[in-house]
Amino acid sequence: MGKLERIAAQQDRAAGRGPTRRGFLLTAAGSAFLFGFAREAKAAQTFPASAGLPGDGAFEPTIWCSIAPDGVVNVNVIRAEMGQHTGTALARIIADEMEADWDKVKITQVDTDPKWGLMVTGGSWSVWMTWDVFRQAGAAARTVMVEEGAKLMGVSPASCIARNGRVIAGSKSISYGDIVSRAHPTRTYTPDEMAKLPLKPASERRLIGKDVKALDIPAKTDGTAIYGIDAKLDGMVYARPKLPPTRYGSKVVSVDDSEAKKIKGYIRYIVLEDPSDTVPGWVAVLASSYPAAIRATDALKVTWTPGKTANVSEKDIIEHGRKQIAEKTGGSCVFNDSGVDEAFSSAKQVFERTYTCASVLHYQLEPMNALARLQDGKWEIHCGNQWQSLFLPVIAKALQVPESQVIMRSYLLGGGFGRRLNGDYAVPAALISKALGGKPVKLILTRSDDMLFDSFRSPSIQTVRVALDDQKSLKGWEHHASAGWPTGVMAAAFMEKGADGKPYDQFAIAGADHWYDVGPMRVRALDNDLADATFRPGWLRSVSSGWTPWAHEAFLDELAHELGKDPVAFRLSLLTAKGRNVGSAPNSVGGATRQANVLKRLVEKCGYGKVQLPADTAIGIATTFGQERNMPTWTAGAVQVHVDRKTGVVTCQKIWLVLDAGTIVDPDGAAAQTEGGALWGLSMALFENTEIVNGNVRDRNLNTYTPLRISDAPEIDIEFVESTEKPMGLGEPGVTTIGAAIANGVFNAVGVRLRHQPIRPADVLKGLSEKKSA
Repeated sequence: MGKLERIAAQQDRAAGRGPTRRGFLLTAAGSAFLFGFAREAKAAQTFPASAGLPGDGAFEPTIWCSIAPDGVVNVNVIRAEMGQHTGTALARIIADEMEADWDKVKITQVDTDPKWGLMVTGGSWSVWMTWDVFRQAGAAARTVMVEEGAKLMGVSPASCIARNGRVIAGSKSISYGDIVSRAHPTRTYTPDEMAKLPLKPASERRLIGKDVKALDIPAKTDGTAIYGIDAKLDGMVYARPKLPPTRYGSKVVSVDDSEAKKIKGYIRYIVLEDPSDTVPGWVAVLASSYPAAIRATDALKVTWTPGKTANVSEKDIIEHGRKQIAEKTGGSCVFNDSGVDEAFSSAKQVFERTYTCASVLHYQLEPMNALARLQDGKWEIHCGNQWQSLFLPVIAKALQVPESQVIMRSYLLGGGFGRRLNGDYAVPAALISKALGGKPVKLILTRSDDMLFDSFRSPSIQTVRVALDDQKSLKGWEHHASAGWPTGVMAAAFMEKGADGKPYDQFAIAGADHWYDVGPMRVRALDNDLADATFRPGWLRSVSSGWTPWAHEAFLDELAHELGKDPVAFRLSLLTAKGRNVGSAPNSVGGATRQANVLKRLVEKCGYGKVQLPADTAIGIATTFGQERNMPTWTAGAVQVHVDRKTGVVTCQKIWLVLDAGTIVDPDGAAAQTEGGALWGLSMALFENTEIVNGNVRDRNLNTYTPLRISDAPEIDIEFVESTEKPMGLGEPGVTTIGAAIANGVFNAVGVRLRHQPIRPADVLKGLSEKKSA
């Protein structure tokens, strides 16, 4: 059973669900080829927005697409749209295989329904996860169109081809719309028949990898697109939370609303009782308008007994992780090869370094919000969300109703970056509505609320060690990483099991399970339980692949210099594509060889080690496999930095990235995703971080939280390796190399090694001072 099948099975078992009539039609365990009409949900958005779902007479070969009598092709998309144009990318997979007319293609982002299976948008999974399913769906539609079109034209199917929404046989042709309206197709397929449907070779693709218009841009630019924060229902009231002093364990002692009552529009407050324990200690303020809710919440006086983490600091969490790493037991080993202990006990030299990363907030443009109501016996939750399948059961638990009585209405996301994988913000909206007998309630967090309530990226600490023999050859490797575990906290059933059989959060260690040949290796993931108890660790763009390559690739650079070797040549010597690093079909064909290839191409592009640069200016490099080992996007990154010795300011002047992500489905989207990822990586490496103080984040707005500004954005040069292999993810790989490349570039420029992210001017100045006095 593959990874996605395991996830879907775990989800169904956890929810007590068996296969539904229309389940996942096109997976390996799918059901028959079915017909019917897709139901348009009340919040489902169709792009272009002027066209809804087809009505009576439409041909729906699978739940994923339909062809209307007027020839309009609708593609149903279960992935959240948050600026990455996922609908356009996925629709072109079906449309290309179907040979549809792109000008007649629409996309609908659908609401929750068991028939869709696993609804999640994260991990750079969207294209990778959907590729096979949508190609088969397109092939099914094309096959039926050719067969039925041939009958209508009085020719054999073998004499026909499908092109641009038409079936053509010599001088004869007929449109898909006419075929549907005249033939009324009803053919069904068994799973075995489905698996045997012919798929187009890469050479015949006319939409995949080509420049085509994005289907959702007009609505986003003319204001007709609807985001969660735009959702409105008749008769709704507004709510804002009064947040407790700790994320967990706070208890309300007393509430005084005497000042709140003076605010025009104030209605009442509610102390939330949450059976799901998602928002303990919350008090919600209700008002007839959102401005009134803001002012009344500020005026409300609440006394709490705080939870046990009220005095925890960021330093406490890092030091707790340091102790975990020092203790040889505990955690789970992703790799735990025999011979590691012997290699270190007999080593001539052990080279070891420790790296830390600060907490990082999401700070997406659209603050958390949700609208809830009881309608026709079902609880409706209107919001933008990245993992509906995860949080719909939590909402049901909070409401104490069956999951079948909850539906999440889908809206566009004004930024996600992993924050909306955690749907915690939907729970209080539902609870408030329940307290009001099902009345529509719109909960909106202010920016400061949003930052305080963020499910942010955990601070982390990592130690990397290598055993060297008397010839300075690598004989063993260890990588230990301690951080809060978002999957462990929110989705424990989805965790992987290590080589030692113990569960671990793959999103808290991915990247450390590298493709280098370094001898027997131990990679150990440690759950920082103090972090878990203090806040709710979250998935943030690239998750651990934002910190593990920072340690790994900075360490490799340090090790290369320790051994007197060129850092690029040293890396290439370790990318041997042997043993577990050889790769396998369909996801990692070529293995470490493909990582070596992107690194070689990167060096050619940026001139690393060959170009003459001004004083205190240098290029640093790093290479990763992007995100998950099971779906590698081979990535090499270089940055050119300048270090001001007087101020300690590090300026990133240029970024180069070379990526092998297999087939590039949407070139423009791929470039945009990679650029955004690179800038996010730059922001975390040099500019943004928060700090945990007294059990909560220090920063509440942009006056103190300082992400990358436009003036700091460098020139970016991105290249994708041409490939016909299965497409991998591109939402996160752009992040992964930047931090380490900057650290390596700073060393190349001024000889200072920095091991904490973000790199601040004070850290540079301290390093320069220590170097001078050494």
